Amino acid sequence: MKRLFILIACVAFVSVCGCDASGRGTIVKPGIEVLEDRGFEGLVGRRVGLVTNPSGVDRNLRSTVDILHQAPGVELVALYGPEHGVRGDVYAGGKVTDTVDEATGLPVYSLYGETRQPTKAMLEGIDVMVYDIQDVGVRSYTFISTLGLVMRTCAEMGIEVMVLDRPNPLGGNKIEGCYVERPFNSFVSQYRIPYVYGLTVGELAVLINEEGLNCGQKGDQEPLKCNLTVVPMEGWTRDMLYEDTGLPWVLPSPNIPYKDTPMYYAAAGVCGELYGFMNIGIGYTLPFQLFGATWVDPDALKARLESYDLPGVSFRTIWYKPISGSLRGQLVKGLQYFFTDYDAARITETQFNVMQAVAELYPDKKAFEVISGYGLFDKVCGTDYVRKEFSKRYKVDDIKDYWRKDEDSFRALSQKYHIY
Repeated sequence: MKRLFILIACVAFVSVCGCDASGRGTIVKPGIEVLEDRGFEGLVGRRVGLVTNPSGVDRNLRSTVDILHQAPGVELVALYGPEHGVRGDVYAGGKVTDTVDEATGLPVYSLYGETRQPTKAMLEGIDVMVYDIQDVGVRSYTFISTLGLVMRTCAEMGIEVMVLDRPNPLGGNKIEGCYVERPFNSFVSQYRIPYVYGLTVGELAVLINEEGLNCGQKGDQEPLKCNLTVVPMEGWTRDMLYEDTGLPWVLPSPNIPYKDTPMYYAAAGVCGELYGFMNIGIGYTLPFQLFGATWVDPDALKARLESYDLPGVSFRTIWYKPISGSLRGQLVKGLQYFFTDYDAARITETQFNVMQAVAELYPDKKAFEVISGYGLFDKVCGTDYVRKEFSKRYKVDDIKDYWRKDEDSFRALSQKYHIY
């Protein structure tokens, strides 16, 4: 921790403002640019591995792969591909395979397939492992699980880990959801943290390291602590959403195409694990921002949800035809939703309120009675309590306190690891 805090303190005296090429005002400088400004301190003269994907870029869209490959004195020797691959050429759920990167000729090792925690053979000869991926600030997004498993193997081998920090697109103040409970630890809920955790990936890495949360994918191993360095951003503050950063948004995965998609992912992604219930915009141009079905009366659903007087969220009716998926070419009717007051909104609870409204309007379409399985729902919730209790009456009030029960304690804990 001492080394980390020294590194963070150095940026306290650096100006937090800058301009992009067009002079449009404040812009955040991500960790890769800070690292480059410092002459790649910590990497020069060392053999470097890199975990990244297409979102690992600077403000001019130069890939971190190419930046480090061309950096004077830095020997980039291997790349490691999370879900979707280093260059983003693997679609959602597809297995990433070991290959060779055509642009650099470097070996690429898969961390999303048969091997999710890197083997010691994959890391042989590496002095420092760099991680640079844009995250979405939600526990079920697999990249942070990859980070933890990389940290674990590096701890076993005495390899330093360097995280190049990036903005949390949900901001640094939004915390929602309960902790993960055993035995529901998984690759989509690896850590005992809330569903929306309000930390940058660098801050989260420090918390994982210092709080002993790096217990493997199943959460049943002894925690291991690695030698961790975080290269912080310049100019980011906790009240910023991604649109405030001035940085280009490069989709970190195929269904997160827009800079505000992460907040909708948090609001609909849990419901999206109930295959056969409702379409949430996957297969259309508004992933995670819709709730629809061929059998829905949009006006009735809108009226019912508006009767709940939910803070900070508004709905509009929409008719659309998905271009892929099980409903491809069919007319789907439903709602598009917007966060009109993001700070006031309980974003993750949007989906539970939709599930309640559907149960009230369509008793034969209740979420847990029309689906084929709920294993992933329990995993992303981090517990089976939400499903079991909600399915009794389909009332949000029955799960609300449980869903919120760990937020205050995590807020107090996580403040110790704030860099910004």
